[in-house]
Amino acid sequence: MIRRNAVPAALFLLLVAGCANSQDGAGSTSSGSIPSGAVPSFFAEPSPSGVPETTKTGKPAAGTTTISGTVTAGVEPNCLLLQEKATTHLLVFKDETLRAAAAVGSKVQVTGTPQPGMMSTCQQGEPFLVSSVTPG
Repeated sequence: MIRRNAVPAALFLLLVAGCANSQDGAGSTSSGSIPSGAVPSFFAEPSPSGVPETTKTGKPAAGTTTISGTVTAGVEPNCLLLQEKATTHLLVFKDETLRAAAAVGSKVQVTGTPQPGMMSTCQQGEPFLVSSVTPG
């Protein structure tokens, strides 16, 4: 009976110990953590050049989209959604003043860029990076 439980436990410990002491190609010991300065691409924020900005003429920059509707609360805290036809957009803000302008229940027109690959904890809607909010 002891042998039946001890063998899997011993194999598990060997596996864990081997992973903890593995070496990379340079011969240094890896602790399994990410080297300082290296951030996986799924955690990295979009570069400032990827953030749409309004041009000086007041027209949206190329590649931006404008959607309108009523802001609703998502199922997770601090998640704001905007329904446009058959698509639910998750409103993502880099500027807190823009977020304040999109209060739950308000009718707004938002300009920004869809970010379908962006990770979120909100579990609803297609992420939409907002660059401007207009009441309406």
